[in-house]
Amino acid sequence: MPVLCKLDALSSIIPIRKSLLLTPTTIWVALCALLNAAGWALSAIGQLNLLGYGVVVVLAGLAITWMYRHAKPEFRFGFRISRFRRPFPMAFAFLAILALLGGFLHAPNNYDALAYRTPRVLHWLAQGQWHWIHTDFQRLNTRGCGIEWVTAPLVLFTGTDRFFFLINAVSFLFMPSLSYRVLTGLGVRRKVAWHWMWLFPTGYCYLLQAGSIANDLFGATLALIAVDLALQASRQRSATAALLSILAAALMTAGKGFNLLLLFPWALAMMPTIVCLLRRPFATLLVGLVAALVSLLPTSLLNTYYSGDWKGIKAEPVNLGTGEPLLHLGLNGALVALQNLNPPFNPFAGAWNQWIEKRIPTYLASKLVLQFEEAGAKLRLGEMQMEEAAGLGLGITLLLLPVLFGILQKRHFIFSKWCSCISTPAFLVPAGAWSVMIYFFTQSGLACPARYLAPSYILMLAPILCLPRASKLLRCRWWRYLAMGVFLFAALLLVATPARPLWPSKTFIRQFNEEAHLSPFLKRIWRVYSVYSDRADGFAPVLSSLPPNLKVLGFVTFDDPETSLWRPFGSLRVDHVTRADNTASIRKRGIELVLVSEYIVVDQESSSIRQWQSDHDSEIVKSFDLSLRATRGPTRWHLVRVRPDPSKTSEPNL
Repeated sequence: MPVLCKLDALSSIIPIRKSLLLTPTTIWVALCALLNAAGWALSAIGQLNLLGYGVVVVLAGLAITWMYRHAKPEFRFGFRISRFRRPFPMAFAFLAILALLGGFLHAPNNYDALAYRTPRVLHWLAQGQWHWIHTDFQRLNTRGCGIEWVTAPLVLFTGTDRFFFLINAVSFLFMPSLSYRVLTGLGVRRKVAWHWMWLFPTGYCYLLQAGSIANDLFGATLALIAVDLALQASRQRSATAALLSILAAALMTAGKGFNLLLLFPWALAMMPTIVCLLRRPFATLLVGLVAALVSLLPTSLLNTYYSGDWKGIKAEPVNLGTGEPLLHLGLNGALVALQNLNPPFNPFAGAWNQWIEKRIPTYLASKLVLQFEEAGAKLRLGEMQMEEAAGLGLGITLLLLPVLFGILQKRHFIFSKWCSCISTPAFLVPAGAWSVMIYFFTQSGLACPARYLAPSYILMLAPILCLPRASKLLRCRWWRYLAMGVFLFAALLLVATPARPLWPSKTFIRQFNEEAHLSPFLKRIWRVYSVYSDRADGFAPVLSSLPPNLKVLGFVTFDDPETSLWRPFGSLRVDHVTRADNTASIRKRGIELVLVSEYIVVDQESSSIRQWQSDHDSEIVKSFDLSLRATRGPTRWHLVRVRPDPSKTSEPNL
């Protein structure tokens, strides 16, 4: 009770109404903010462990008790089972079930998550705090920690990463209501917004990540929550909604570094709430400090300290801000168009890739290769839409194209009406989203810009849905049939996706391989499906060859699915061996066995395995051929034993 009495004093600072309205999205923001703040705070005191999180749970319980006493919260979930009897909601529910089923049935296999997002959490937990990991693969250190701090307690309390997909599953289930509120807040008619709230989640950049452990959907949902709360705060002059919006915007930047650009349209939506925030200076300051803690700011400060650059580019070179802006703008525009027009299944992708590579002029091709990632420089398309590169996709694009014809209709220009419109969030927020998108295009040399626009699509497309033709199309039978076709192809893509197939892919394709004598087409399909299905435990052959009492394993790597080596979590620690490490430093860290990638040593370090053995006084114990990437094929790995220090093992002179 004394603790609760002290908490009572906060009621005069924090602007909570007598009846606080809680929704699933505000609860989600509060939970993510709590876990992010807890991660940094526990790391600061070296207690990133079960005891530390136990204290966090107790403190969170006290805070909830105080909230119930003073705020009398009202829960509003807005869920009605009756609405799912209609075709569009029913189709969305079917897609959600398929996506969740894929997450339950298949182990997490998103490459980036297995290569650095999950391993960095395992490194932190092994040491009891965040630390700058000793590695050549600096993505483990330089990226934002928004989703990692949410997964850290899941690892601690469950000992597995099988439940990580629930983070994206929750985010996906928020998409319809968030889309509706954001669209109506930006001037879209309610009937139009209602139909599109079910259609936007079928965008492949959202749908394919619903059962995944990628981080784009997580950041995109937080971006929509931030804008939604900002618009709500502007309409209602609500300080509580404005403060929650600040937290959501901060988490948005931590979830995905590219979301920093969305702070501009979010700030435009927040402008009318400035007076409300100034009336609550203590609450605004308190929430501002928490927001700074849970944002990208701590990572940026640590990047500056350890690498000398807040973005971490000096430690981990990325194709950003290099080359000619106009060239970047043109190619990125072409890539976004191609990636959004690429059908869910494209058997002609190989032919396109060969054709377009020959059509790019030699002088231009040399420039593009220097300024862009290879797939982007050559305008390559995939045979199937995959979560690593998908944008909205062909379905949504086809539904939007008829709406665009409304722009061609004659419009009467009324100056006073346009002046009043350009000062409203319905104009400012989409304009801000388009401006930062154009800026991003002038800087990015990445291969899949359509995926990075996932948080921006709804903001940018809202003005198109404000056109009168968007309402008229709802009454057209052909358009509604086309929309149901979009749902159908989205379902087929979920069933067929190699990451989480809902059909016996390996058995079926193996049978066809035997009958077709390993045709190149079937070999390609077999390799993709088999690599995805085995990726979560890609290093299982290595683990089965390790001594049972081994505590530390050295690892020579760069962008490999390291998570597999930690399984079962807590049984083995993986320490990276870098180019700068010599035999003495390896022995000092207690490393006896090292798993060495021949691809890294030969192709990236221009050396040889024999030379590596000689330089590190080691011998090969066993070699493995592992398929970790479908594009690279099998690669050679060597389990190497570092010989003991002769000076410490020799017999003393008597």
